[in-house]
Amino acid sequence: MSEWKAKRFWKTVNVVPSGTGYGIRLDDRPVRTPAKSELIVPSEALAQAIALEWDDQGEIVNPLSMPMTRSANAAIDKVTAQHAEVADLVAAYGDADLLCYRADGPASLVKRQAETWDPLLDWAADRFGARLLPVSGVMHSPQNPKALMVLTQNVREMDAFTLTAFHDLVGLSGSLVIGFAALYNYADPVVLWGWSRVDETWQEEQWGVDEEARELAEHKLGEFEHAKRFHDLAIK
Repeated sequence: MSEWKAKRFWKTVNVVPSGTGYGIRLDDRPVRTPAKSELIVPSEALAQAIALEWDDQGEIVNPLSMPMTRSANAAIDKVTAQHAEVADLVAAYGDADLLCYRADGPASLVKRQAETWDPLLDWAADRFGARLLPVSGVMHSPQNPKALMVLTQNVREMDAFTLTAFHDLVGLSGSLVIGFAALYNYADPVVLWGWSRVDETWQEEQWGVDEEARELAEHKLGEFEHAKRFHDLAIK
């Protein structure tokens, strides 16, 4: 038996004001999330990006070609309903932030980590008043609870759409600080992604490139860039 596939039924796609946000109409039908809520987003720019994804569909609907729609669905169906749990889950990365776990050798890697990651920790300390401290080795070393609470509160204050993007920025990079740096435009997303891969880049320089690993990293970079763009469109 062949797998059922959704077919395009609409001719026109339009963005319409709806309450305090914007919805998308397929002819006269509102786009709805998988949980059947009307898909209402906070900005016209994001609504237009989602509308373009629907307008670009061919005869068969391909959800994989609709990343903005999928992220909006997640914000409405999942993050809105579990905001506190998602916020605390993401904020927990601060207690084991990638930027705080440093190699104890060789010297070239230690130097590169310090030169790349120390400025990010300094920026976070200045921006939020929360200093995370680096340690040598991979054993967990708890961070200052007061610093963690400050960072956690900043995450808890995010709206559902920002938190959806932030969840991916942090999860993909392994760093709460890099996630914040992406949101606040500390550096270009591609640059930030490269900084999250200091260890991997150093290993490639020593032993050569693993093509499968490189392909996976490129895929994750695309997801990281998407999360940043989703956030930026949502706040326009």
